[in-house]
Amino acid sequence: MASHPLLQAFKASKPAFGAWITLSSPFAARTVAAASPHLSWLVLDCEHGLTPLQPGAAETVAAVSGLGQSAPSILVRVPATGPAAEASATWQIKYALDAGARGVIVPMVSTAEQAQAVVSAARFPPVGTRGYGSPYTQASWGVSAADYLKIANESVLVLTQVETPQAYANIEAICAVEGLDGVFIGPYDLSLSLGLPAPNPDPHPEVEKAIQKILEVAHKANKKCAIYCISGEQSARRAKEGFDMINVTSDVGAMTDALKAHLAVAAGESTGGRGFGY
Repeated sequence: MASHPLLQAFKASKPAFGAWITLSSPFAARTVAAASPHLSWLVLDCEHGLTPLQPGAAETVAAVSGLGQSAPSILVRVPATGPAAEASATWQIKYALDAGARGVIVPMVSTAEQAQAVVSAARFPPVGTRGYGSPYTQASWGVSAADYLKIANESVLVLTQVETPQAYANIEAICAVEGLDGVFIGPYDLSLSLGLPAPNPDPHPEVEKAIQKILEVAHKANKKCAIYCISGEQSARRAKEGFDMINVTSDVGAMTDALKAHLAVAAGESTGGRGFGY
C-alpha cells in the first residue's frame, strides 16, 4: 500500500530510470511524469532549479501524485549544502517530506556526521527527529495519517550527494551510516571540485575512476548508487555497470534536444550529438 516505483525498483535490485525537473511548473512536471512507462522517478530540483520549497514543492508533488499509485516517485533535492546539511537541511527536509515527497536528495554532503544528520531529519522518532503535523502528506501518498506514520520510516528514501573531494575521501564512512538508502553522484560538481573539466558529455578519465570507486564502495555497504546522466545512451551504459538509480534527462534538456532535432531535420541539417549540458 505504501510502496512506490523507486522503492519497488530498489527492493527488486532493478535499475530505475528518472528525470530531473528544473522548471517551476506543476504542469510541466506532470507532463514529464506521464511521458513514459520506463520512468520510475522524478527529482524536483529546489537547489539549482526554479521551484521554491514552499509552496512550489507541495504543488508539484501533488500534481505528480494525482496521476495515481503508479506515478513516478517524486523526490526533492533540497537547497541546503555543505556544513549547512547539519542544521538548515532539517527544516528543508521537513518541508519536502510534509509536501508528500517520496524521498529527499541532499547536496554537498561531505562527512558521515552530515549524512547522519540528514537521515535523522528524515525519520520519525525513535530512529530520528522528524516532527509530525502536516494534514497534506498522507493524502499525497493515498493513505491514512495513522498508516503514514507506520510506514514512513521504511518508505521514504534518503540519499546524499557525492560531489566534493571530502565526500569522496569519506565515502566508506558515509556509506556506513545506518538509515541512509544510498548516495547520488553529481559528476559535474565532483569533476570541478577535483580540478578537472566537467563532463562533455562523458566524465574525465580520472573522474570516471572515482565514479567506479564510489559505486563499488556503495554496493559493498549494501547502499544504492545513483548517478546523473544526460542521455539514453549514457544511461543504458550506466545501467549495465550496475548503477541502481540513473537520471536520463531533464525537462529543459529534453525540450531543448527535441526542438533542436526537429528544427534541424526541417532545415535539412544533421542533428548531431549531445555535448556539454545539464
